[in-house]
Amino acid sequence: MTGSNSPKGKLTPAAWIAIILALGAAVFFSVKAFLPDLYQKVFPPKQEAASVVPQKADLPEAQELAPPVAAPVTVTTAADPTDFPVIMAGPGCANFPEVRMNHWAWNSQMGLMYATGGQQSTADSLMCKHEVNLKFIRQDMADQMQAGLVAFATALKRGEKNPTDGVHFVAIMGDGAAAFLQGINPKLKELGPEYVARGIGSAGYSRGEDKFMGPPSWKANPQKARGGLIAGYLRDGDWNIAMKWAGDNGICNNPDEGTYDPNCLNWVNTADYIDAAQKYIAGYCDEFKVKGTKATKKVCVNGVVTWTPGDVMVAKERGGLVSVVSTREYRWQMPNTIIGIDKWMQANRSTVEGMLEAIFEGGDAVKSSDEALRVAAAVSHVVYHEKGTDPAYWYRYFKGVKEQDRTGMMVELGGSAVNNLADNLQLYGLTQGSANLFAATYTVFGNIVVQQYPQLVPTFPPVSEALDTSYVKAIANRQVAKQVPIVPAEMPVFAAEVEVKPENVVSQKSWQINFATGKATFTPDTLATIDQLYNDLLIAGEAAVEIHGHTDDVGDAEANRRLSQERALAVKLWLKGKSPVNFPDARVRVFGHGEDSPTASNATPEGRAENRRVEVILGTLK
Repeated sequence: MTGSNSPKGKLTPAAWIAIILALGAAVFFSVKAFLPDLYQKVFPPKQEAASVVPQKADLPEAQELAPPVAAPVTVTTAADPTDFPVIMAGPGCANFPEVRMNHWAWNSQMGLMYATGGQQSTADSLMCKHEVNLKFIRQDMADQMQAGLVAFATALKRGEKNPTDGVHFVAIMGDGAAAFLQGINPKLKELGPEYVARGIGSAGYSRGEDKFMGPPSWKANPQKARGGLIAGYLRDGDWNIAMKWAGDNGICNNPDEGTYDPNCLNWVNTADYIDAAQKYIAGYCDEFKVKGTKATKKVCVNGVVTWTPGDVMVAKERGGLVSVVSTREYRWQMPNTIIGIDKWMQANRSTVEGMLEAIFEGGDAVKSSDEALRVAAAVSHVVYHEKGTDPAYWYRYFKGVKEQDRTGMMVELGGSAVNNLADNLQLYGLTQGSANLFAATYTVFGNIVVQQYPQLVPTFPPVSEALDTSYVKAIANRQVAKQVPIVPAEMPVFAAEVEVKPENVVSQKSWQINFATGKATFTPDTLATIDQLYNDLLIAGEAAVEIHGHTDDVGDAEANRRLSQERALAVKLWLKGKSPVNFPDARVRVFGHGEDSPTASNATPEGRAENRRVEVILGTLK
């Protein structure tokens, strides 16, 4: 007998296991084939995540600041357009403890770049002036940024006063902060509540470079985007742009990446914003199960959410996509947000405030001086190490440009702004009459993530845990006490009323705003609706607003036209009365169409009710 130690005629344990498995499989497939109802109860199918229109991205009012002293702004221009300084190596103030920051390659950080002077604080930099030895470490992956903060907090917990593990700070998109902090603060709380991560300040805003890119047909008619497959880093800032746009235009989103919904936006999750661009450039395709069916379909990426340099890569290396919508239209959506570990920051307040003061002074310099912007661009080139770029690249795309893509089509690329102290006071609602825009952005887009991914992100930390404005307040109080001039915050300016052209429409939505019969007076039950409209328009601080009034066909046609004009005007006056800064006359135009443009039959009460509407169009004037 070979190959076995068991007595002849008896089954081995392995044979018994094989027989049991075979009998189990026979029972399983018999139940599945002949008792399908029982099979469904015992083995319920995996539920596909429902496609749903994203929640509306509503942000509250932000009013212009009235700083104690307004400093004059002098703009200088370098004579030679190729003149960029050579950046020297740091550290220039190694006598101060090293402070490390993870960051993306993102032009909203130009003031921060100028303030630091190089990869690490240089000798004559604003950082060294404020006794901060800051070192930049580029990190494009949010999970690695989170890991860096956890490593730092863990070393802090071990008793290290200024840990060498991990990073002290990360700089991310403010509208993605809720999802970011939900991914880290529960872990940090295990170390103790004092170890949570909090936002403390902002170096700038994205003002165009972060964008949702798609075929020109999507921009001309948003409904054409249904069935699109978009590459992007999910649950973060650029994904949020697409979510707001979809909500504004009533388009559903499919959060289930393993399926394809021909009626909604669909997604390919990418490692980062550069990977998103490369997926489109490479012509990435995949086979998807068609939602609600047993069929499959091969679909290729035809849209991208990304930022510079991702948008430039898309344009130069393949082309064919335009900026469907960006942070140029959604002005208040995306503040740069600097996040650190609360315990270390509380113990090192002078360092934290010094870093922020340097950033704010760097923002003032870049705002007022072309020479300072060139220095910041040269620093960006050294810090970001982005292949194929030079200082002129970062300088050019900071301002935002229109260029030909590879197909010859003109596309918008880049566009950012830096923040000073007054911009931070405005962002955090620290001046009389201004709202906390960060808190609203954080909460609104946090709710969208929870709505779309309730199992993955069931909740997020409250803004009271996510934000500490005490550092910005302390800086402002010192400035006021010393009567140091504060450059005012930037606000959008509308020079004249200009009608939005069809090709510049960002969103178009009908609102059922009820008026008293035959009058242009709101009924009490419509106040919640018009409040929602007000909040929805605030985020788009530079977009023009058109209000179109419509009626049914009951009564005289000319009287209906006048009434629809008066009702549209009533909405404009209500918006302006609530916030004249955000809704000046030049921003909002009104139109009365009367009964000329019905969307339903006037033969039924339901159809007439639908036709009595106010339609709001959001668009650009450029």
